[in-house]
Amino acid sequence: MKPPVGAHVVDTRTERIGVVMGHEGPYVQLRPYGGGREWDADPEAVRRATAAERLLAATVYTDARSRGEVS
Repeated sequence: MKPPVGAHVVDTRTERIGVVMGHEGPYVQLRPYGGGREWDADPEAVRRATAAERLLAATVYTDARSRGEVS
């Protein structure tokens, strides 16, 4: 799968939700929802995030921001 830049996806090997930032070589470059350090994912291990998964990622980020853990 080669998802478009900006798509919300799940890296099934790590179960992390990320936003597609680009494609470099054979990898999909992902960044955590709300920002953070990018990681490379195998395109074969990436699937689109469901609406519930996107909502969960947004809620986790908002809660962390309200506690001052992220800016």
